[in-house]
Amino acid sequence: MAHPAQHEHHGHDHGGHHERGGHREYQAHAGHHQAHGDGGTGWRTAAQATLHCLTGCAIGEILGMVLGTAFGLHNGATVVLSILLAFVFGYALTMRGVLKAGLDVGAAVKVALAADTVSILVMELIDNTVMVAVPGAMDAGLGDLLFWVALAGSLALAFVLTVPVNRWMIGRGRGHAVVHAHHRH
Repeated sequence: MAHPAQHEHHGHDHGGHHERGGHREYQAHAGHHQAHGDGGTGWRTAAQATLHCLTGCAIGEILGMVLGTAFGLHNGATVVLSILLAFVFGYALTMRGVLKAGLDVGAAVKVALAADTVSILVMELIDNTVMVAVPGAMDAGLGDLLFWVALAGSLALAFVLTVPVNRWMIGRGRGHAVVHAHHRH
């Protein structure tokens, strides 16, 4: 990886931190953030991780719902398309960041799978359940306000309910913590 041997972060030396990059180093880094009030595995960190995940999921989810609706696909096919695209875009955003950090494609795929799978699964379960449960939302056209309100509400609810999941995972060195071990400050 292309990390400098030493760098400053909040006035502390993290020399060699990223060369070893792993669970133990992440925990030490998380402890460093706790000392500065960030909480390491606090709500702010979890919310940032969830927002990152939501960005990719939302792109795929919205694109899938729009394409399924525009092409008149059956509701089940639209949901499947949305879920597939949410995973594709969710993983792609994570891979983009870790590839920039110097990982090869194989390693980037592994990091994306480890970092985002649970978060995307939870989000997709929630937002697709909402879309199916809201009467008429899946049958509404793209010009119908019901479609867009239900979709926006489903994504907002998915965010709120996934933050605690990500907080729990990060606190155990999983989920976004895997990405954190490979990012640059």
